Amino acid sequence: MTDQVKALEQRFTVELFLRGGRGVQLTAVGERLYAITQGLFGQEDEAIQFLQSAHKLKAGLVRVGAVSPPIALELARHFKQAHPSLELTVSIGSEEATLQGLQDFGIDAGIMVEPPAVPGLHIAHYRSERIVAVVPAGHAWTQRPSVTPADIEGEMLILREPGSRTRHRVDLACRQQNVPMNCAMEINSREAILHAVANGMGVGFVTQVEFIPLPGLAAVVVDDEQFSINYSLCCLSVRRERPLIKALFDVALG
Repeated sequence: MTDQVKALEQRFTVELFLRGGRGVQLTAVGERLYAITQGLFGQEDEAIQFLQSAHKLKAGLVRVGAVSPPIALELARHFKQAHPSLELTVSIGSEEATLQGLQDFGIDAGIMVEPPAVPGLHIAHYRSERIVAVVPAGHAWTQRPSVTPADIEGEMLILREPGSRTRHRVDLACRQQNVPMNCAMEINSREAILHAVANGMGVGFVTQVEFIPLPGLAAVVVDDEQFSINYSLCCLSVRRERPLIKALFDVALG
């Protein structure tokens, strides 16, 4: 039976089982094929037709995990435009949760920020995003085309929690230029930071793609190379050429 399964996977270039250290489990394609064949002897034509559809990327599910909702949803939109008949799910979580999801076969691909060089992990640069300062609409910075890290001194800052990539980049830029930071509040939510700034509680920082133009808010460019974040698209190396995962990478990197 194992040889027959492998023969089917090779013939139709599909993935029916996820094979890991903890055993095997059916993929979405495998589950649908099982539903077609379970108890339905003589339905070979239907099973073959389904596998041919999967091979031609007309059927299947891609599961994406990500640390950034806007970037993940933008990739999802492009993928659905390129492959409208394929299913795609998006789950948002931490870097650790996304990496664990890849290793446990809970997701097929992950969007992470500067992921570690883990053995067996395929990492491809996806995109870079500028970090902007978020200020109340009446703030003096809104009258300027950009600011520098030196301008941050003396401002009441609303920062992400330690360990956040955005926080790390802001900290690094200020340390390099000996700029003291006045952290008035730490918040572990991008959306909450935006609302806090809109309520006049201080200045915050988010990537430009994550900035939501709420009433009373403005985004200001910070002129420093450290104020940027690199996002990578990752998957397990052994699964990089699986048809559905390859299709996702082709859309993302094409």
